[in-house]
Amino acid sequence: MKTIVLSKKCLLLGFFLMITLTVISQVEADSVMVYIETTDGNTYTGIVIEQDSAKVVLQTESLGTITIGRENIKEMESVLPVKMVEGKYWFDNPQATRYFYSPNGYGLKAGEGYYQNIWVLFNSFAVGVTDYISIGAGVIPLFLFAGESTPMWITPKFSIPLKKDAFNIGGGALLGAVLGEDDAGFGILYGLATLGSRDNNVTFGMGYGYAGGDWAKSPMFNFNGMFRTGARGYFITENYYISGEETNVMLISLGGRQIIKKAGLDYGLFIPFSSDMEGFIAIPWLGITIPFGAKKAVGGQN
Repeated sequence: MKTIVLSKKCLLLGFFLMITLTVISQVEADSVMVYIETTDGNTYTGIVIEQDSAKVVLQTESLGTITIGRENIKEMESVLPVKMVEGKYWFDNPQATRYFYSPNGYGLKAGEGYYQNIWVLFNSFAVGVTDYISIGAGVIPLFLFAGESTPMWITPKFSIPLKKDAFNIGGGALLGAVLGEDDAGFGILYGLATLGSRDNNVTFGMGYGYAGGDWAKSPMFNFNGMFRTGARGYFITENYYISGEETNVMLISLGGRQIIKKAGLDYGLFIPFSSDMEGFIAIPWLGITIPFGAKKAVGGQN
């Protein structure tokens, strides 16, 4: 008799544990923080407290509990706790692998990419072939203007994380030519090291350039930094030291990146210094970066 009673208790306890685990797993499945962009352009961040094929119910900090129909959701993705700072969602860097133009030791993930436009004429793109190798290309379409010669280039790159989110090394090349001109090849081979995360880092690089079939006799050095300033902003500096046969040039830049939707607007000034310069020059920089490549969404929505 005692054995029968004990067996019944064990069955009841097992049944209770199964029910409890089912409830807990359902709560964990729903209680996830997400970022939602709706078809009308609004964005929301909150905890999913309920969802089905027709709707998603969010618990938000400022609006309380809201219900969003699936047909109104343009994009929905999970948010890591580190992405929330003082109640605000810190958007992903739309071009974490580069500063204004110079690359760093981080690489694009396989299938991810971006398009970059600088001052309308300068066009380039890059896409991740694997998590460690990317390939890009660019063009300045001067052929649109009275048949002028057109510079074009490709940009293979590799990236190796030596310590995740802390220290990366990489290297690559810019290999180009001016279409319509003879012996007009140009480019640079480079290596670099990046210390820090994708949001806050510094990079030291060195490269050798060539033009018209002749290689530079001295390397070019590069020192860059990128630091997060808020939910949608970065401070950026990109700097070069170029040693020539007759003069040395230092090129310093200061500026920033503003995240608009998911694109990045870069702005700044490039200031050259040289021993033979007679005055001060500041060259403005304005560019936009648009990322592409779908990320995995929550609840089956893209």
